[in-house]
Amino acid sequence: MRTSLAVVAFCLLGVTLLFFTLPPPGQPVVAPEDQSAQHVSTYRWTHEADWFGGFSGIEITDDGQMFYAATDKGYLVQGRLQRTSGQITQAEIAAHKPLVGPEDVIPGATHNDAEGLALDADGHLFVSFEGAQRVVEYPAWDAGAEPPSSTRAWGALHVNRGLEALAIDARDVLFTLPEGVQYGATDALVYRRTPNEDWRQPFTLPVDGDYHPVGGDFGPDGRFYLLERAFHWLGFRSRVRVMTITATGIEDIEIVLETPQRRHGNLEGLAVWADQTGRIHLTMISDDNFLWILPTEITEYRLND
Repeated sequence: MRTSLAVVAFCLLGVTLLFFTLPPPGQPVVAPEDQSAQHVSTYRWTHEADWFGGFSGIEITDDGQMFYAATDKGYLVQGRLQRTSGQITQAEIAAHKPLVGPEDVIPGATHNDAEGLALDADGHLFVSFEGAQRVVEYPAWDAGAEPPSSTRAWGALHVNRGLEALAIDARDVLFTLPEGVQYGATDALVYRRTPNEDWRQPFTLPVDGDYHPVGGDFGPDGRFYLLERAFHWLGFRSRVRVMTITATGIEDIEIVLETPQRRHGNLEGLAVWADQTGRIHLTMISDDNFLWILPTEITEYRLND
């Protein structure tokens, strides 16, 4: 019991320090480190609705304006980002709705934990769910869900460390990775589904240190960007790696972003897009776990030329 109380105390101290070291709503975060991705802005997003919070997935349209976001309690949000001098100054909600199953039934609490989000060229949304591990397609905002897809292997995933990262490439091939990578492991499982086959696990992704996959997206350059998270006593660290995915494996892995502890909150969702000049942007959203001391933030970095 004493050990458990000590762990809880450390966690509370950590998130409290995290809360007080993050900027107030709308204020930028200074990111002086010299790396491939440079900080553009961080926006603290607030809303009074009971359903608001727990954002784990985000997708952004090609122009960087419209966005979709999914929550841990099975809500989907559609909105628009406003920018001033390139910095996000407002996230406007245009619509929101609970994610329903193929029978237009809202899943129960143990089945509605939406984590990953992917958007194809035709506007179809794909959502990965944790707990009851599955991927569901929503052909349009107002359309009902297609029958979920899954593989028996996902039944072995930890209920709270399942399908976090979800992405779709230009050929409509879906990829997903579970967060559940054991400490000390050298590889994470990568699952792939083409339009004409079921989910398969064709290869693995090298991992290192304490980082775990939590979000992913294919950029306009055709490469796969993976958001990873590490947690230590007093806060979170985030990392983005970019790589080339081939039919048989993963090549050319490089780190483009690595943040120091407490630079940001619990970043879990990643969207990659290019501005009018062709420069690639990484837009990430944080999961506040429905705790008032953790922020919901939308943060953006821009890759150097």
